[in-house]
Amino acid sequence: MFASGALRMEEPGRIDHTAVLSARDFGRLSRFIYDTCGIKMPDVKKTMLEARLQKRLRALGIHSFTDYCDYLFSNEGLEKELVQMLDMVTTNKTDFFREPDHFNYLSHTVLPDWVRKHPGATLAIWSAGCSSGEEPYTLAMVLSEFALNNPGFDFRILATDISTRVLEKAKNAIYQESQVEPVPFELKKKYLLRSKDRSSGMVRIVPELREKVRFRRLNFMDEDFGMREHLDIIFCRNVIIYFDRPTQEKLLQRFHRNMKPGAFIFMGHSETLSGLDVPLVSVYPTVYRRQK
Repeated sequence: MFASGALRMEEPGRIDHTAVLSARDFGRLSRFIYDTCGIKMPDVKKTMLEARLQKRLRALGIHSFTDYCDYLFSNEGLEKELVQMLDMVTTNKTDFFREPDHFNYLSHTVLPDWVRKHPGATLAIWSAGCSSGEEPYTLAMVLSEFALNNPGFDFRILATDISTRVLEKAKNAIYQESQVEPVPFELKKKYLLRSKDRSSGMVRIVPELREKVRFRRLNFMDEDFGMREHLDIIFCRNVIIYFDRPTQEKLLQRFHRNMKPGAFIFMGHSETLSGLDVPLVSVYPTVYRRQK
């Protein structure tokens, strides 16, 4: 049941579409979002938040943002609505082979050195904030190509996101042809399947790559990421820009705890670790390494 009080409900599709997010309710929501997932919601984000959450008001048949907040903060809301709300407010922008110099550095510098030092081992890599799957599948392509010239090399990829909505897309591994344009032609032939309905303009990642990627939901604000093993490489690109500096520092310290000595972390080109108290050293533009 809903929280006690006069929660005004209407039939879905018949609510007041002009519901306005007041400064008070925006403050309640922005504080809650920051406390829950570390994302800052400055005042300039108010219009964006209002527009995105209108979808949830319509889906639930809730009349106002005040009532929505009351429901969200109730026991039932925290259980049933929290993930839905976070899906609406998180930004998920990614592409195949985004920031391609990172993949060149991975293939030509990081992997050859790793194979020499860890013969017969399995590389453990984490795509943190994987969105709809373009990054982990790009990694799977790059690592599979490296494996062709390095017999015995194997890898596994963990891909996580806070949004269940984009994780479902990632698991399905189905993309529009326009989305895979950055994939080199030779890799398209190997790793993408065209739909039987050629007019659909859809492709799917081949099963061999899909089997290499394990998806699960993860909130960066969790103290324990639930990792069963320490990692060799982390890709966390264009994610920490949504957090304030204290939250960035805490998050990177948690990453560090889950990295093997000498492990690498790849950040986005708009992100910097400068001024943060984390034991990581720069080895390449926006690529850092855990000190031994």
